[in-house]
Amino acid sequence: MKLNDHILIWNHAFIQVIDVRHSAMEHGEALRAYRLPVSAFLYTIRGSAEVWLDGNAYVAKQSFIFHGGKGMNLTILAIDELEYYMILYKPTLTLPNREEFVNRIGQDNPFQYQYAFAPSYPLALFDKLTRLEKEWNQTTALGKLHVKSIFYQFVYELLRQLNHHDVKPIRPDLASLATHYIHEHYSEMITLESIAQALDCSEGHLSRQFRNTMQNSPIHYLSQVRMNQAIQLLMRTEATLQEVAEQVGFPDAHSLSRSFKKYIGISPARFRKKHAHDWRDQELPLSMNRIAVLLNNNHLYNDNENHFQYKTGRELLMQRRTKIAIMALVMCVSLLVSACGSTANTNVNLEVQANKTAGTNAEQTNQQAAATVKTRIVSTQKGDVEIPAEPKRVASDQYLGYLVKLGIVPIGVRSYMLNEAWISKSGISNDLIAGIEDLGDFPMNLEKLTYLEPDLIIGSIEENIELYEKIGTTVFLPYWEGESTAGPLDKFRRISELFGKEQAAEQWIAEYEQKVDEAKNKISGIIKEGETVSIVQIGWDGLYVLAAEGGNYGSSTIYQMLQLPPTEHALNMKNGFEKISLEVLPEYMGDHVFLYGAEDEGAEKILDSNVWKGVPAVKKGQVYNYGSSGEKEDEFVMEDPYSLELQLDKIVKVLLAEEK
Repeated sequence: MKLNDHILIWNHAFIQVIDVRHSAMEHGEALRAYRLPVSAFLYTIRGSAEVWLDGNAYVAKQSFIFHGGKGMNLTILAIDELEYYMILYKPTLTLPNREEFVNRIGQDNPFQYQYAFAPSYPLALFDKLTRLEKEWNQTTALGKLHVKSIFYQFVYELLRQLNHHDVKPIRPDLASLATHYIHEHYSEMITLESIAQALDCSEGHLSRQFRNTMQNSPIHYLSQVRMNQAIQLLMRTEATLQEVAEQVGFPDAHSLSRSFKKYIGISPARFRKKHAHDWRDQELPLSMNRIAVLLNNNHLYNDNENHFQYKTGRELLMQRRTKIAIMALVMCVSLLVSACGSTANTNVNLEVQANKTAGTNAEQTNQQAAATVKTRIVSTQKGDVEIPAEPKRVASDQYLGYLVKLGIVPIGVRSYMLNEAWISKSGISNDLIAGIEDLGDFPMNLEKLTYLEPDLIIGSIEENIELYEKIGTTVFLPYWEGESTAGPLDKFRRISELFGKEQAAEQWIAEYEQKVDEAKNKISGIIKEGETVSIVQIGWDGLYVLAAEGGNYGSSTIYQMLQLPPTEHALNMKNGFEKISLEVLPEYMGDHVFLYGAEDEGAEKILDSNVWKGVPAVKKGQVYNYGSSGEKEDEFVMEDPYSLELQLDKIVKVLLAEEK
């Protein structure tokens, strides 16, 4: 890109300064594989170091400036005692109507360029940096405004010297950045959209560049990485399928099994039985066959500038001390609880002690506690738990929609929750969702949890509860019970009881049930008296029929809410679903069939079969396609209040459309 184009884009972009850091490194100290969360300037002012930006090596002596884009990998090895500034900034294009401008920024983004040089006039840049640091440390709004002014002065001086040196920036290798990102985040619920957002590019541009370089699509490459990791775990550990699924980025064992059979050709259980000991015969050294469960997939940074990592301000401190700090924290809490002689839950002993000592005049106990912490007892499947009467800092690995509907915005949730389908259709502001910390997959990231200091943690998987209890007061609230799920309204009531918001929950339930009654009137007569309804899900590995109770994918809306009559098979299922073969499909089919996944991969084979075409409901045109389990999940995956409202509207629309 020409310098004039570079300057033009700087002039028309909104810049948000994320952090200003002034750090020092001792001789021999290293900052390794630090993934830039946003675009960044690094300016060394004293000492010398070897610096690598995405594999490109530089030697910095005294004054040297680097620029790297979001997602690039930074490594610093201090040769002498090193002092440097790092400025993290986030650019946003402000001209959505200038299509040619958008295309230019999408395909040739100067904020993603890599360049490095020794400035001819280092003091001019140093002056801007010292002023920038001073204003950044001010807490006033006026000081923050001044930060932007000084930052632009810094950029002006830098571009002026960049032009003087005739430096040729290096365009980022987008495919390489994407593969690094996939290998670091494969255990999370990532999509093509999230990868593109992480790398500040469009989905189309990313796909084209990735295919040109890798002869593969990003999502197919992600699936291959996950399958390779799953193979290692199946061969070399005794982890359950659920544990393997959670470790490699699948929500459950069922999803893993479907994908595994698609890519490998056999089920995970059969693969393990056949290859459990093959790894001992492999010629590759262990270092080249790393097991995912042993890897530390915790990342220092992510996309959200409001996240806790930006508030620490010292990436070196995080790398050197986080593991030690969390171990020390857990040990200190355990020792303190033991010293108090309490046998109650370790997560609430400090609060109970505060209640005991605060029963006298508050003025006499100021030196012991700032205020009395009120608590109450709630009953769970793991027994009674004492929790704060009014939790203010809630973290949860499930139930985001339930919490938000009750007016509770959690401080952190599991990654998958932040991408639920109801969010974009709910009218809730993006800022609200952006302020919620991404805590990774099951179990939630313990380091982030510790830093966030939640006063209540909600866990939905029993085996993770002990881990959470070491950090804070924890309540076990299972989402799935075996292969069935409790009724969505019952779940909502359970959540409301934790927060004393039963009245708010019942008010919404009453309003929702009124909508259900209105929906019943609209569809009255479509399902005739004596007719039955089936719900069929098409998966890549076969057919699933959903049960009358305990199912998912909208079955509660169809059967419990709208009270459409199920077949005998659906009534007698012990679990929430049953997998069947195509040959026995007619036995499970009712007079009307709701079909989930009709447009998904592999559906054509079933829908074009003579068995399917011979089903009476199909012949009569009484099949209702209502959802998809494709890459972007829909409103039938979850059962929170927002999803239930969307499901109700969708089912009514589908039925009425078919009736016409």
